[in-house]
Amino acid sequence: MTSLRQLEGYLLWTSKAAEARTQAEEFTGRLPWLTTAQREEVERVFTEERLVFHKAALVQLAARARELRGEYDERYARLKARCVGVCAGGFGAAVGVVSYVVQK
Repeated sequence: MTSLRQLEGYLLWTSKAAEARTQAEEFTGRLPWLTTAQREEVERVFTEERLVFHKAALVQLAARARELRGEYDERYARLKARCVGVCAGGFGAAVGVVSYVVQK
């Protein structure tokens, strides 16, 4: 399971890096007066900044996913306990009714 998550993370990060490079190229494409060296430097810095942004967003998203997982696990445990309680109460009531009917 871990290797599948690692692969998924790798693919996601690779796509974000490609997206950042594409955005950098589009950005410098609007600046025709840049020299080749300047263009490369601006693209490098732009890409770097976008990757910092994406990393922060992904870290925040992962933290929120962990929070939600905890909340849903807690809710599920409470729901499960209530269902078991209702079933046990229903079973107890059924046993009581059967006992009453059998005694008559």
